[in-house]
Amino acid sequence: MNKVTKILFATVTTVLLTAGTAVATGPDWQLPIKKQTPGVLNPVVTQSNIKDNICKSGWTNTVRPPVSYTNKLKNDQLAGPYASFTKIWGTDPSAYEEDHLISLQLGGSPTDPKNLFPEPYSGNNARKKDVVETKLKRLVCAGTITLKVAQKAISSDWAKAYQKYVVNGDTADNSSN
Repeated sequence: MNKVTKILFATVTTVLLTAGTAVATGPDWQLPIKKQTPGVLNPVVTQSNIKDNICKSGWTNTVRPPVSYTNKLKNDQLAGPYASFTKIWGTDPSAYEEDHLISLQLGGSPTDPKNLFPEPYSGNNARKKDVVETKLKRLVCAGTITLKVAQKAISSDWAKAYQKYVVNGDTADNSSN
C-alpha cells in the first residue's frame, strides 16, 4: 500500500467506525441526542380533547415557556451534553432554536428538558422541522392520523417524518404502530 492509499484507507475506516455514534441522519439533518432528549408528552393533551387544545388556534401560546427559561436551558445544553453540536454548527447560541422534540402543537411537554434541545437553524433543521410539525398537526386535527401516530413520527425520527408526510404526502394512519 502506498502512502496515499494508507491515508485514504485510514480516513474511510475512521468515518465508518464513528458513523454509528453520529446523531445526524444526513449531512445536513441534525437529530437530538436520544438519551438526552427522548421526548416527553404533555399529559393535558389526549386524543379525546385535541379540539380543546392543539386544534384550537393560539393554544400553544398559552403553554409556551418563557424565552428566559429556554435560553438558559439552551446555553446549558450547548455547554454540556450538546457540546458536540457546536463543533458542527458553531458556538453562537443565536444559531440554535431551543426546540421541543415533540412540539407543543403535537402535545409535547412545554418545559421538560427531556423534550427540549438546541436545534440548529442552518441546513435542514429547525425550519424544516417546523414544516413537518405543522403538517402532522393538520393531519391530526383533520382526523387523518391519530395524535399517537404523529407523536411517534416526530419523536422517533423527525427527518424521516418530513420525508414521509411532507415530501411524499403520506396520510395513512398506521395506528397499530
